[in-house]
Amino acid sequence: MILKNTLVGLDGLKAKGSLDIDITGIESNCDNIQKGNMFVAIKGSEVDGHDYISKAIENGATAIMVEEGCDLKKIKLQEDTTLVMAPNTRHALAITSSNFYDNPSKKFKLIGITGTKGKTTTSFMIKEILEKAGKKVGLIGTIATYINGKRISESNRTTPESTELQKLFYKMVEEKVEYVIIEVSSQSLKLHRVDGCNFDMVAFTNFSEDHISSKEHASMQEYFEAKLRLFKMCKTGFTNADDLYGAKIPELFPESNITTYGIDNFANIMARDVTVANSYADFRAKLTDRNERVKVGIFGRFSIYNALLAIAITKKIGVDAETIKQALENIKVPGRSEIVENKKDITIMIDYAHSPKSIECILQTAKTYTYGRVICVFGCGGDRDKSKREVMGEIAGKLADFCIITSDNPRTEQPEEIIKNIEIGVKRTTKNYKIIVDRREAIKEAIKMANKRDMIILAGKGHETYQEINGKKYPFDERKIINELLKQK
Repeated sequence: MILKNTLVGLDGLKAKGSLDIDITGIESNCDNIQKGNMFVAIKGSEVDGHDYISKAIENGATAIMVEEGCDLKKIKLQEDTTLVMAPNTRHALAITSSNFYDNPSKKFKLIGITGTKGKTTTSFMIKEILEKAGKKVGLIGTIATYINGKRISESNRTTPESTELQKLFYKMVEEKVEYVIIEVSSQSLKLHRVDGCNFDMVAFTNFSEDHISSKEHASMQEYFEAKLRLFKMCKTGFTNADDLYGAKIPELFPESNITTYGIDNFANIMARDVTVANSYADFRAKLTDRNERVKVGIFGRFSIYNALLAIAITKKIGVDAETIKQALENIKVPGRSEIVENKKDITIMIDYAHSPKSIECILQTAKTYTYGRVICVFGCGGDRDKSKREVMGEIAGKLADFCIITSDNPRTEQPEEIIKNIEIGVKRTTKNYKIIVDRREAIKEAIKMANKRDMIILAGKGHETYQEINGKKYPFDERKIINELLKQK
């Protein structure tokens, strides 16, 4: 594509050199640069892309985009290299990538889901309903990318970088996808990854403390405002009327068409006669001109909220009530209240709960529907919000009958130090806990002490099949580990 055509929609640009050169691709990672590419220099929290311009040129970049304020004296260009300066290269990367792939999100219906919890489960629910209705569907989220029922690749982050995102959209257009559901993280909104996307519907699940750290959001207010950016990109929205923050959205966007859903507060779509069991939840909701009984194949009150949102969105699309009900009854989501079948016939659940609110929800529900003890194996991620560790420890100590504090993804921190932070909260509530730093050994101990009346909850890792230690990812699939341990026994 001609360089000037990739710049359409960007204001405040300055350029040196020809804008009529052919661009073969757009990259923000100099290692991925190929001959004829444009390199977009991004200033990150740890690495500044402007320091890698020379390497990008060596690798074949024929155009360089830099951000206003960079030191131009450090940039050594070849005579035939074009230089473009933009006010914000993150935003420019997203717009140029969208242009390069011919604005693919305009060629299907794009549904964006944001919120602290429930994005993944709700996205899977919408996917299952639409596929059952005979639609061609794409999904991009925390677990993986799916195109027309096929798992294309695992995800490194909830929302991909804009270049990768637009490339995935382009592939979905090639596969004639009609609907795409994307989990939109607050970080992706803050860092402009979804700029240039043409959203047809956007939704807000809920809001609670998470992602507050020097590398993420400085405060809850900033975190919430980042999520609100999604509603500035689309006038058709959905929000949780029972959530303190979600309930504000209709007032904040009075010109938008916002549909509300909930259980306790008045909403456009409400759940009535709620029943929650240890393997499912059901309720009545107005899917047609009358209330219909809906059964969801995931236990917990939170799964009802996710189902209500999926119902609201797919009803808007025009899916019939029977199709919605059938899809929700059989729904299974990797790492979300996932029961692992095993030879010992113990109830072992894997869940992605890694925040105070999410671990509270999963333990409260488990406690209500378990005849024996709830044994919780959990840790906290390294290089993330340290303040939540003590809080999560106290919640787990109060709600679980026995806690095993262990490692999650320690990343660059020492696991023992993270565990000490968690232990402060646990100690306030109970003496019924153990510290086992090795997560495999912690799971082994939980299985050893459990009987058929108990429930083991492995919280924190969910769908992840790795453990990140000192910047390296090691294989760690809890499903496989459970079955390996039981074979050994």
